Amino acid sequence: MSIVTCPECAAEIMLEDGTQVGEIIVCSDCGVDLEVTALDPAAIQLAPMEQEDWGE
Repeated sequence: MSIVTCPECAAEIMLEDGTQVGEIIVCSDCGVDLEVTALDPAAIQLAPMEQEDWGE
């Protein structure tokens, strides 16, 4: 288990064993979506926002 810091609100987030790079997690304090970018050492960043195509 690793501990990382939310880049949005600075809350500490525990990454469970079995977490994988590319996984999207949610900060329990501020609710922002975060992407796991590395595991050793553990790192996260704000998840990219998906663009809506609105049926185009």
